[in-house]
Amino acid sequence: MTAFLGELIGTALLVTLGDGVVANVVLQKTKGNAGGLISITVGWAMAVFVSVLSVAAASGAHLNPAITIAFAVLGKFDWALVPVYIAAQLLGAFLGAVVVWLAYRRHFDATDSAADKLTVFCTGPTIRNAANNVMTEAIGTFVLVFAVLEMVAPASSLGALNALPVALVVLAIGLSLGGPTGYAINPARDLGPRIAHAILPLKNKGNSDWGYSWVPIVSPIIGALIAAFLFKAIS
Repeated sequence: MTAFLGELIGTALLVTLGDGVVANVVLQKTKGNAGGLISITVGWAMAVFVSVLSVAAASGAHLNPAITIAFAVLGKFDWALVPVYIAAQLLGAFLGAVVVWLAYRRHFDATDSAADKLTVFCTGPTIRNAANNVMTEAIGTFVLVFAVLEMVAPASSLGALNALPVALVVLAIGLSLGGPTGYAINPARDLGPRIAHAILPLKNKGNSDWGYSWVPIVSPIIGALIAAFLFKAIS
């Protein structure tokens, strides 16, 4: 498996399982309807575990442009490969969202709320305030990237089992910081599915909230850069 294919498949798995658990909770007439935040955070954590474990050997399982950029800033990753990785991540996230739509097509049709349909694909704030939303996403991504940087240090690396602590970090972020914005903490995870929402023939889907879309793109990169610079300073 090439690195490009690894990032594409890994991110597709991430979004299929992550957006899939959201669909199971918010769409009508599903077995998991009204499962709540706990179901979503555990589901996303397990999505991270499965996707990282599946492709770590092929690509390092970045699955997130913020992590790719942080590694490049620290000299742990070749800048020339950054566009390749980000392209794979965006395409994988888009494809993962399409798979979720295929799996839940009839449930999308049975759901009246356009907002709930959009929630399956991408994040949105509970209280819309650009400065606070950016801060929340940046803080969450800082925690993720800083933890990942510590995990991949030779002295603490668990090899393939690094998938488990990363999943637990994502679970902790979702439970503690996920309330205000839905914790995208990953530009590809939000943008790829948002594009899918805009393109797919969803019944009464409403708009794709492009006015907010820049927040889960810019904020994770800010948080990742802060984590990278702090990691470098203390290391």
